[in-house]
Amino acid sequence: MYKDKHICTAIETKFWGLFINNNPSCKTQIEIFLPKLGSACYAMQLVKPYVLVNTLKMICYYSFHSVMTYGLLFWGQSSDSIKIFRLQKKIIRIIMVCRSSDSCRKMFFNLETLPIPSQYIFLFFMIRNKG
Repeated sequence: MYKDKHICTAIETKFWGLFINNNPSCKTQIEIFLPKLGSACYAMQLVKPYVLVNTLKMICYYSFHSVMTYGLLFWGQSSDSIKIFRLQKKIIRIIMVCRSSDSCRKMFFNLETLPIPSQYIFLFFMIRNKG
């Protein structure tokens, strides 16, 4: 009760495009991101033969990275985030024209980007140590 009004408890709510619920796994949010990120991977495969690597990087940043990192602080610790990391590696391999079995470690370095687990750690560190 607040000011003589009954307040209902919600199981899940959408706030600034993020689904917040009482389950700490954040599975709902990740399941919403996966089709968007999959579409970005598909689009990258379609345009890859026609554009330069720098253009692919810009497209990746616009269509993949911006979606992937939105709300990262909320869902980055989830065990389901591995699904997004796999798609991130897939798109890195598309940009670098590599096989699906090739390691992405050096590719991340060459493209000057951080893997999603590292981005989460960096963001958490920056927020924790601001001052």
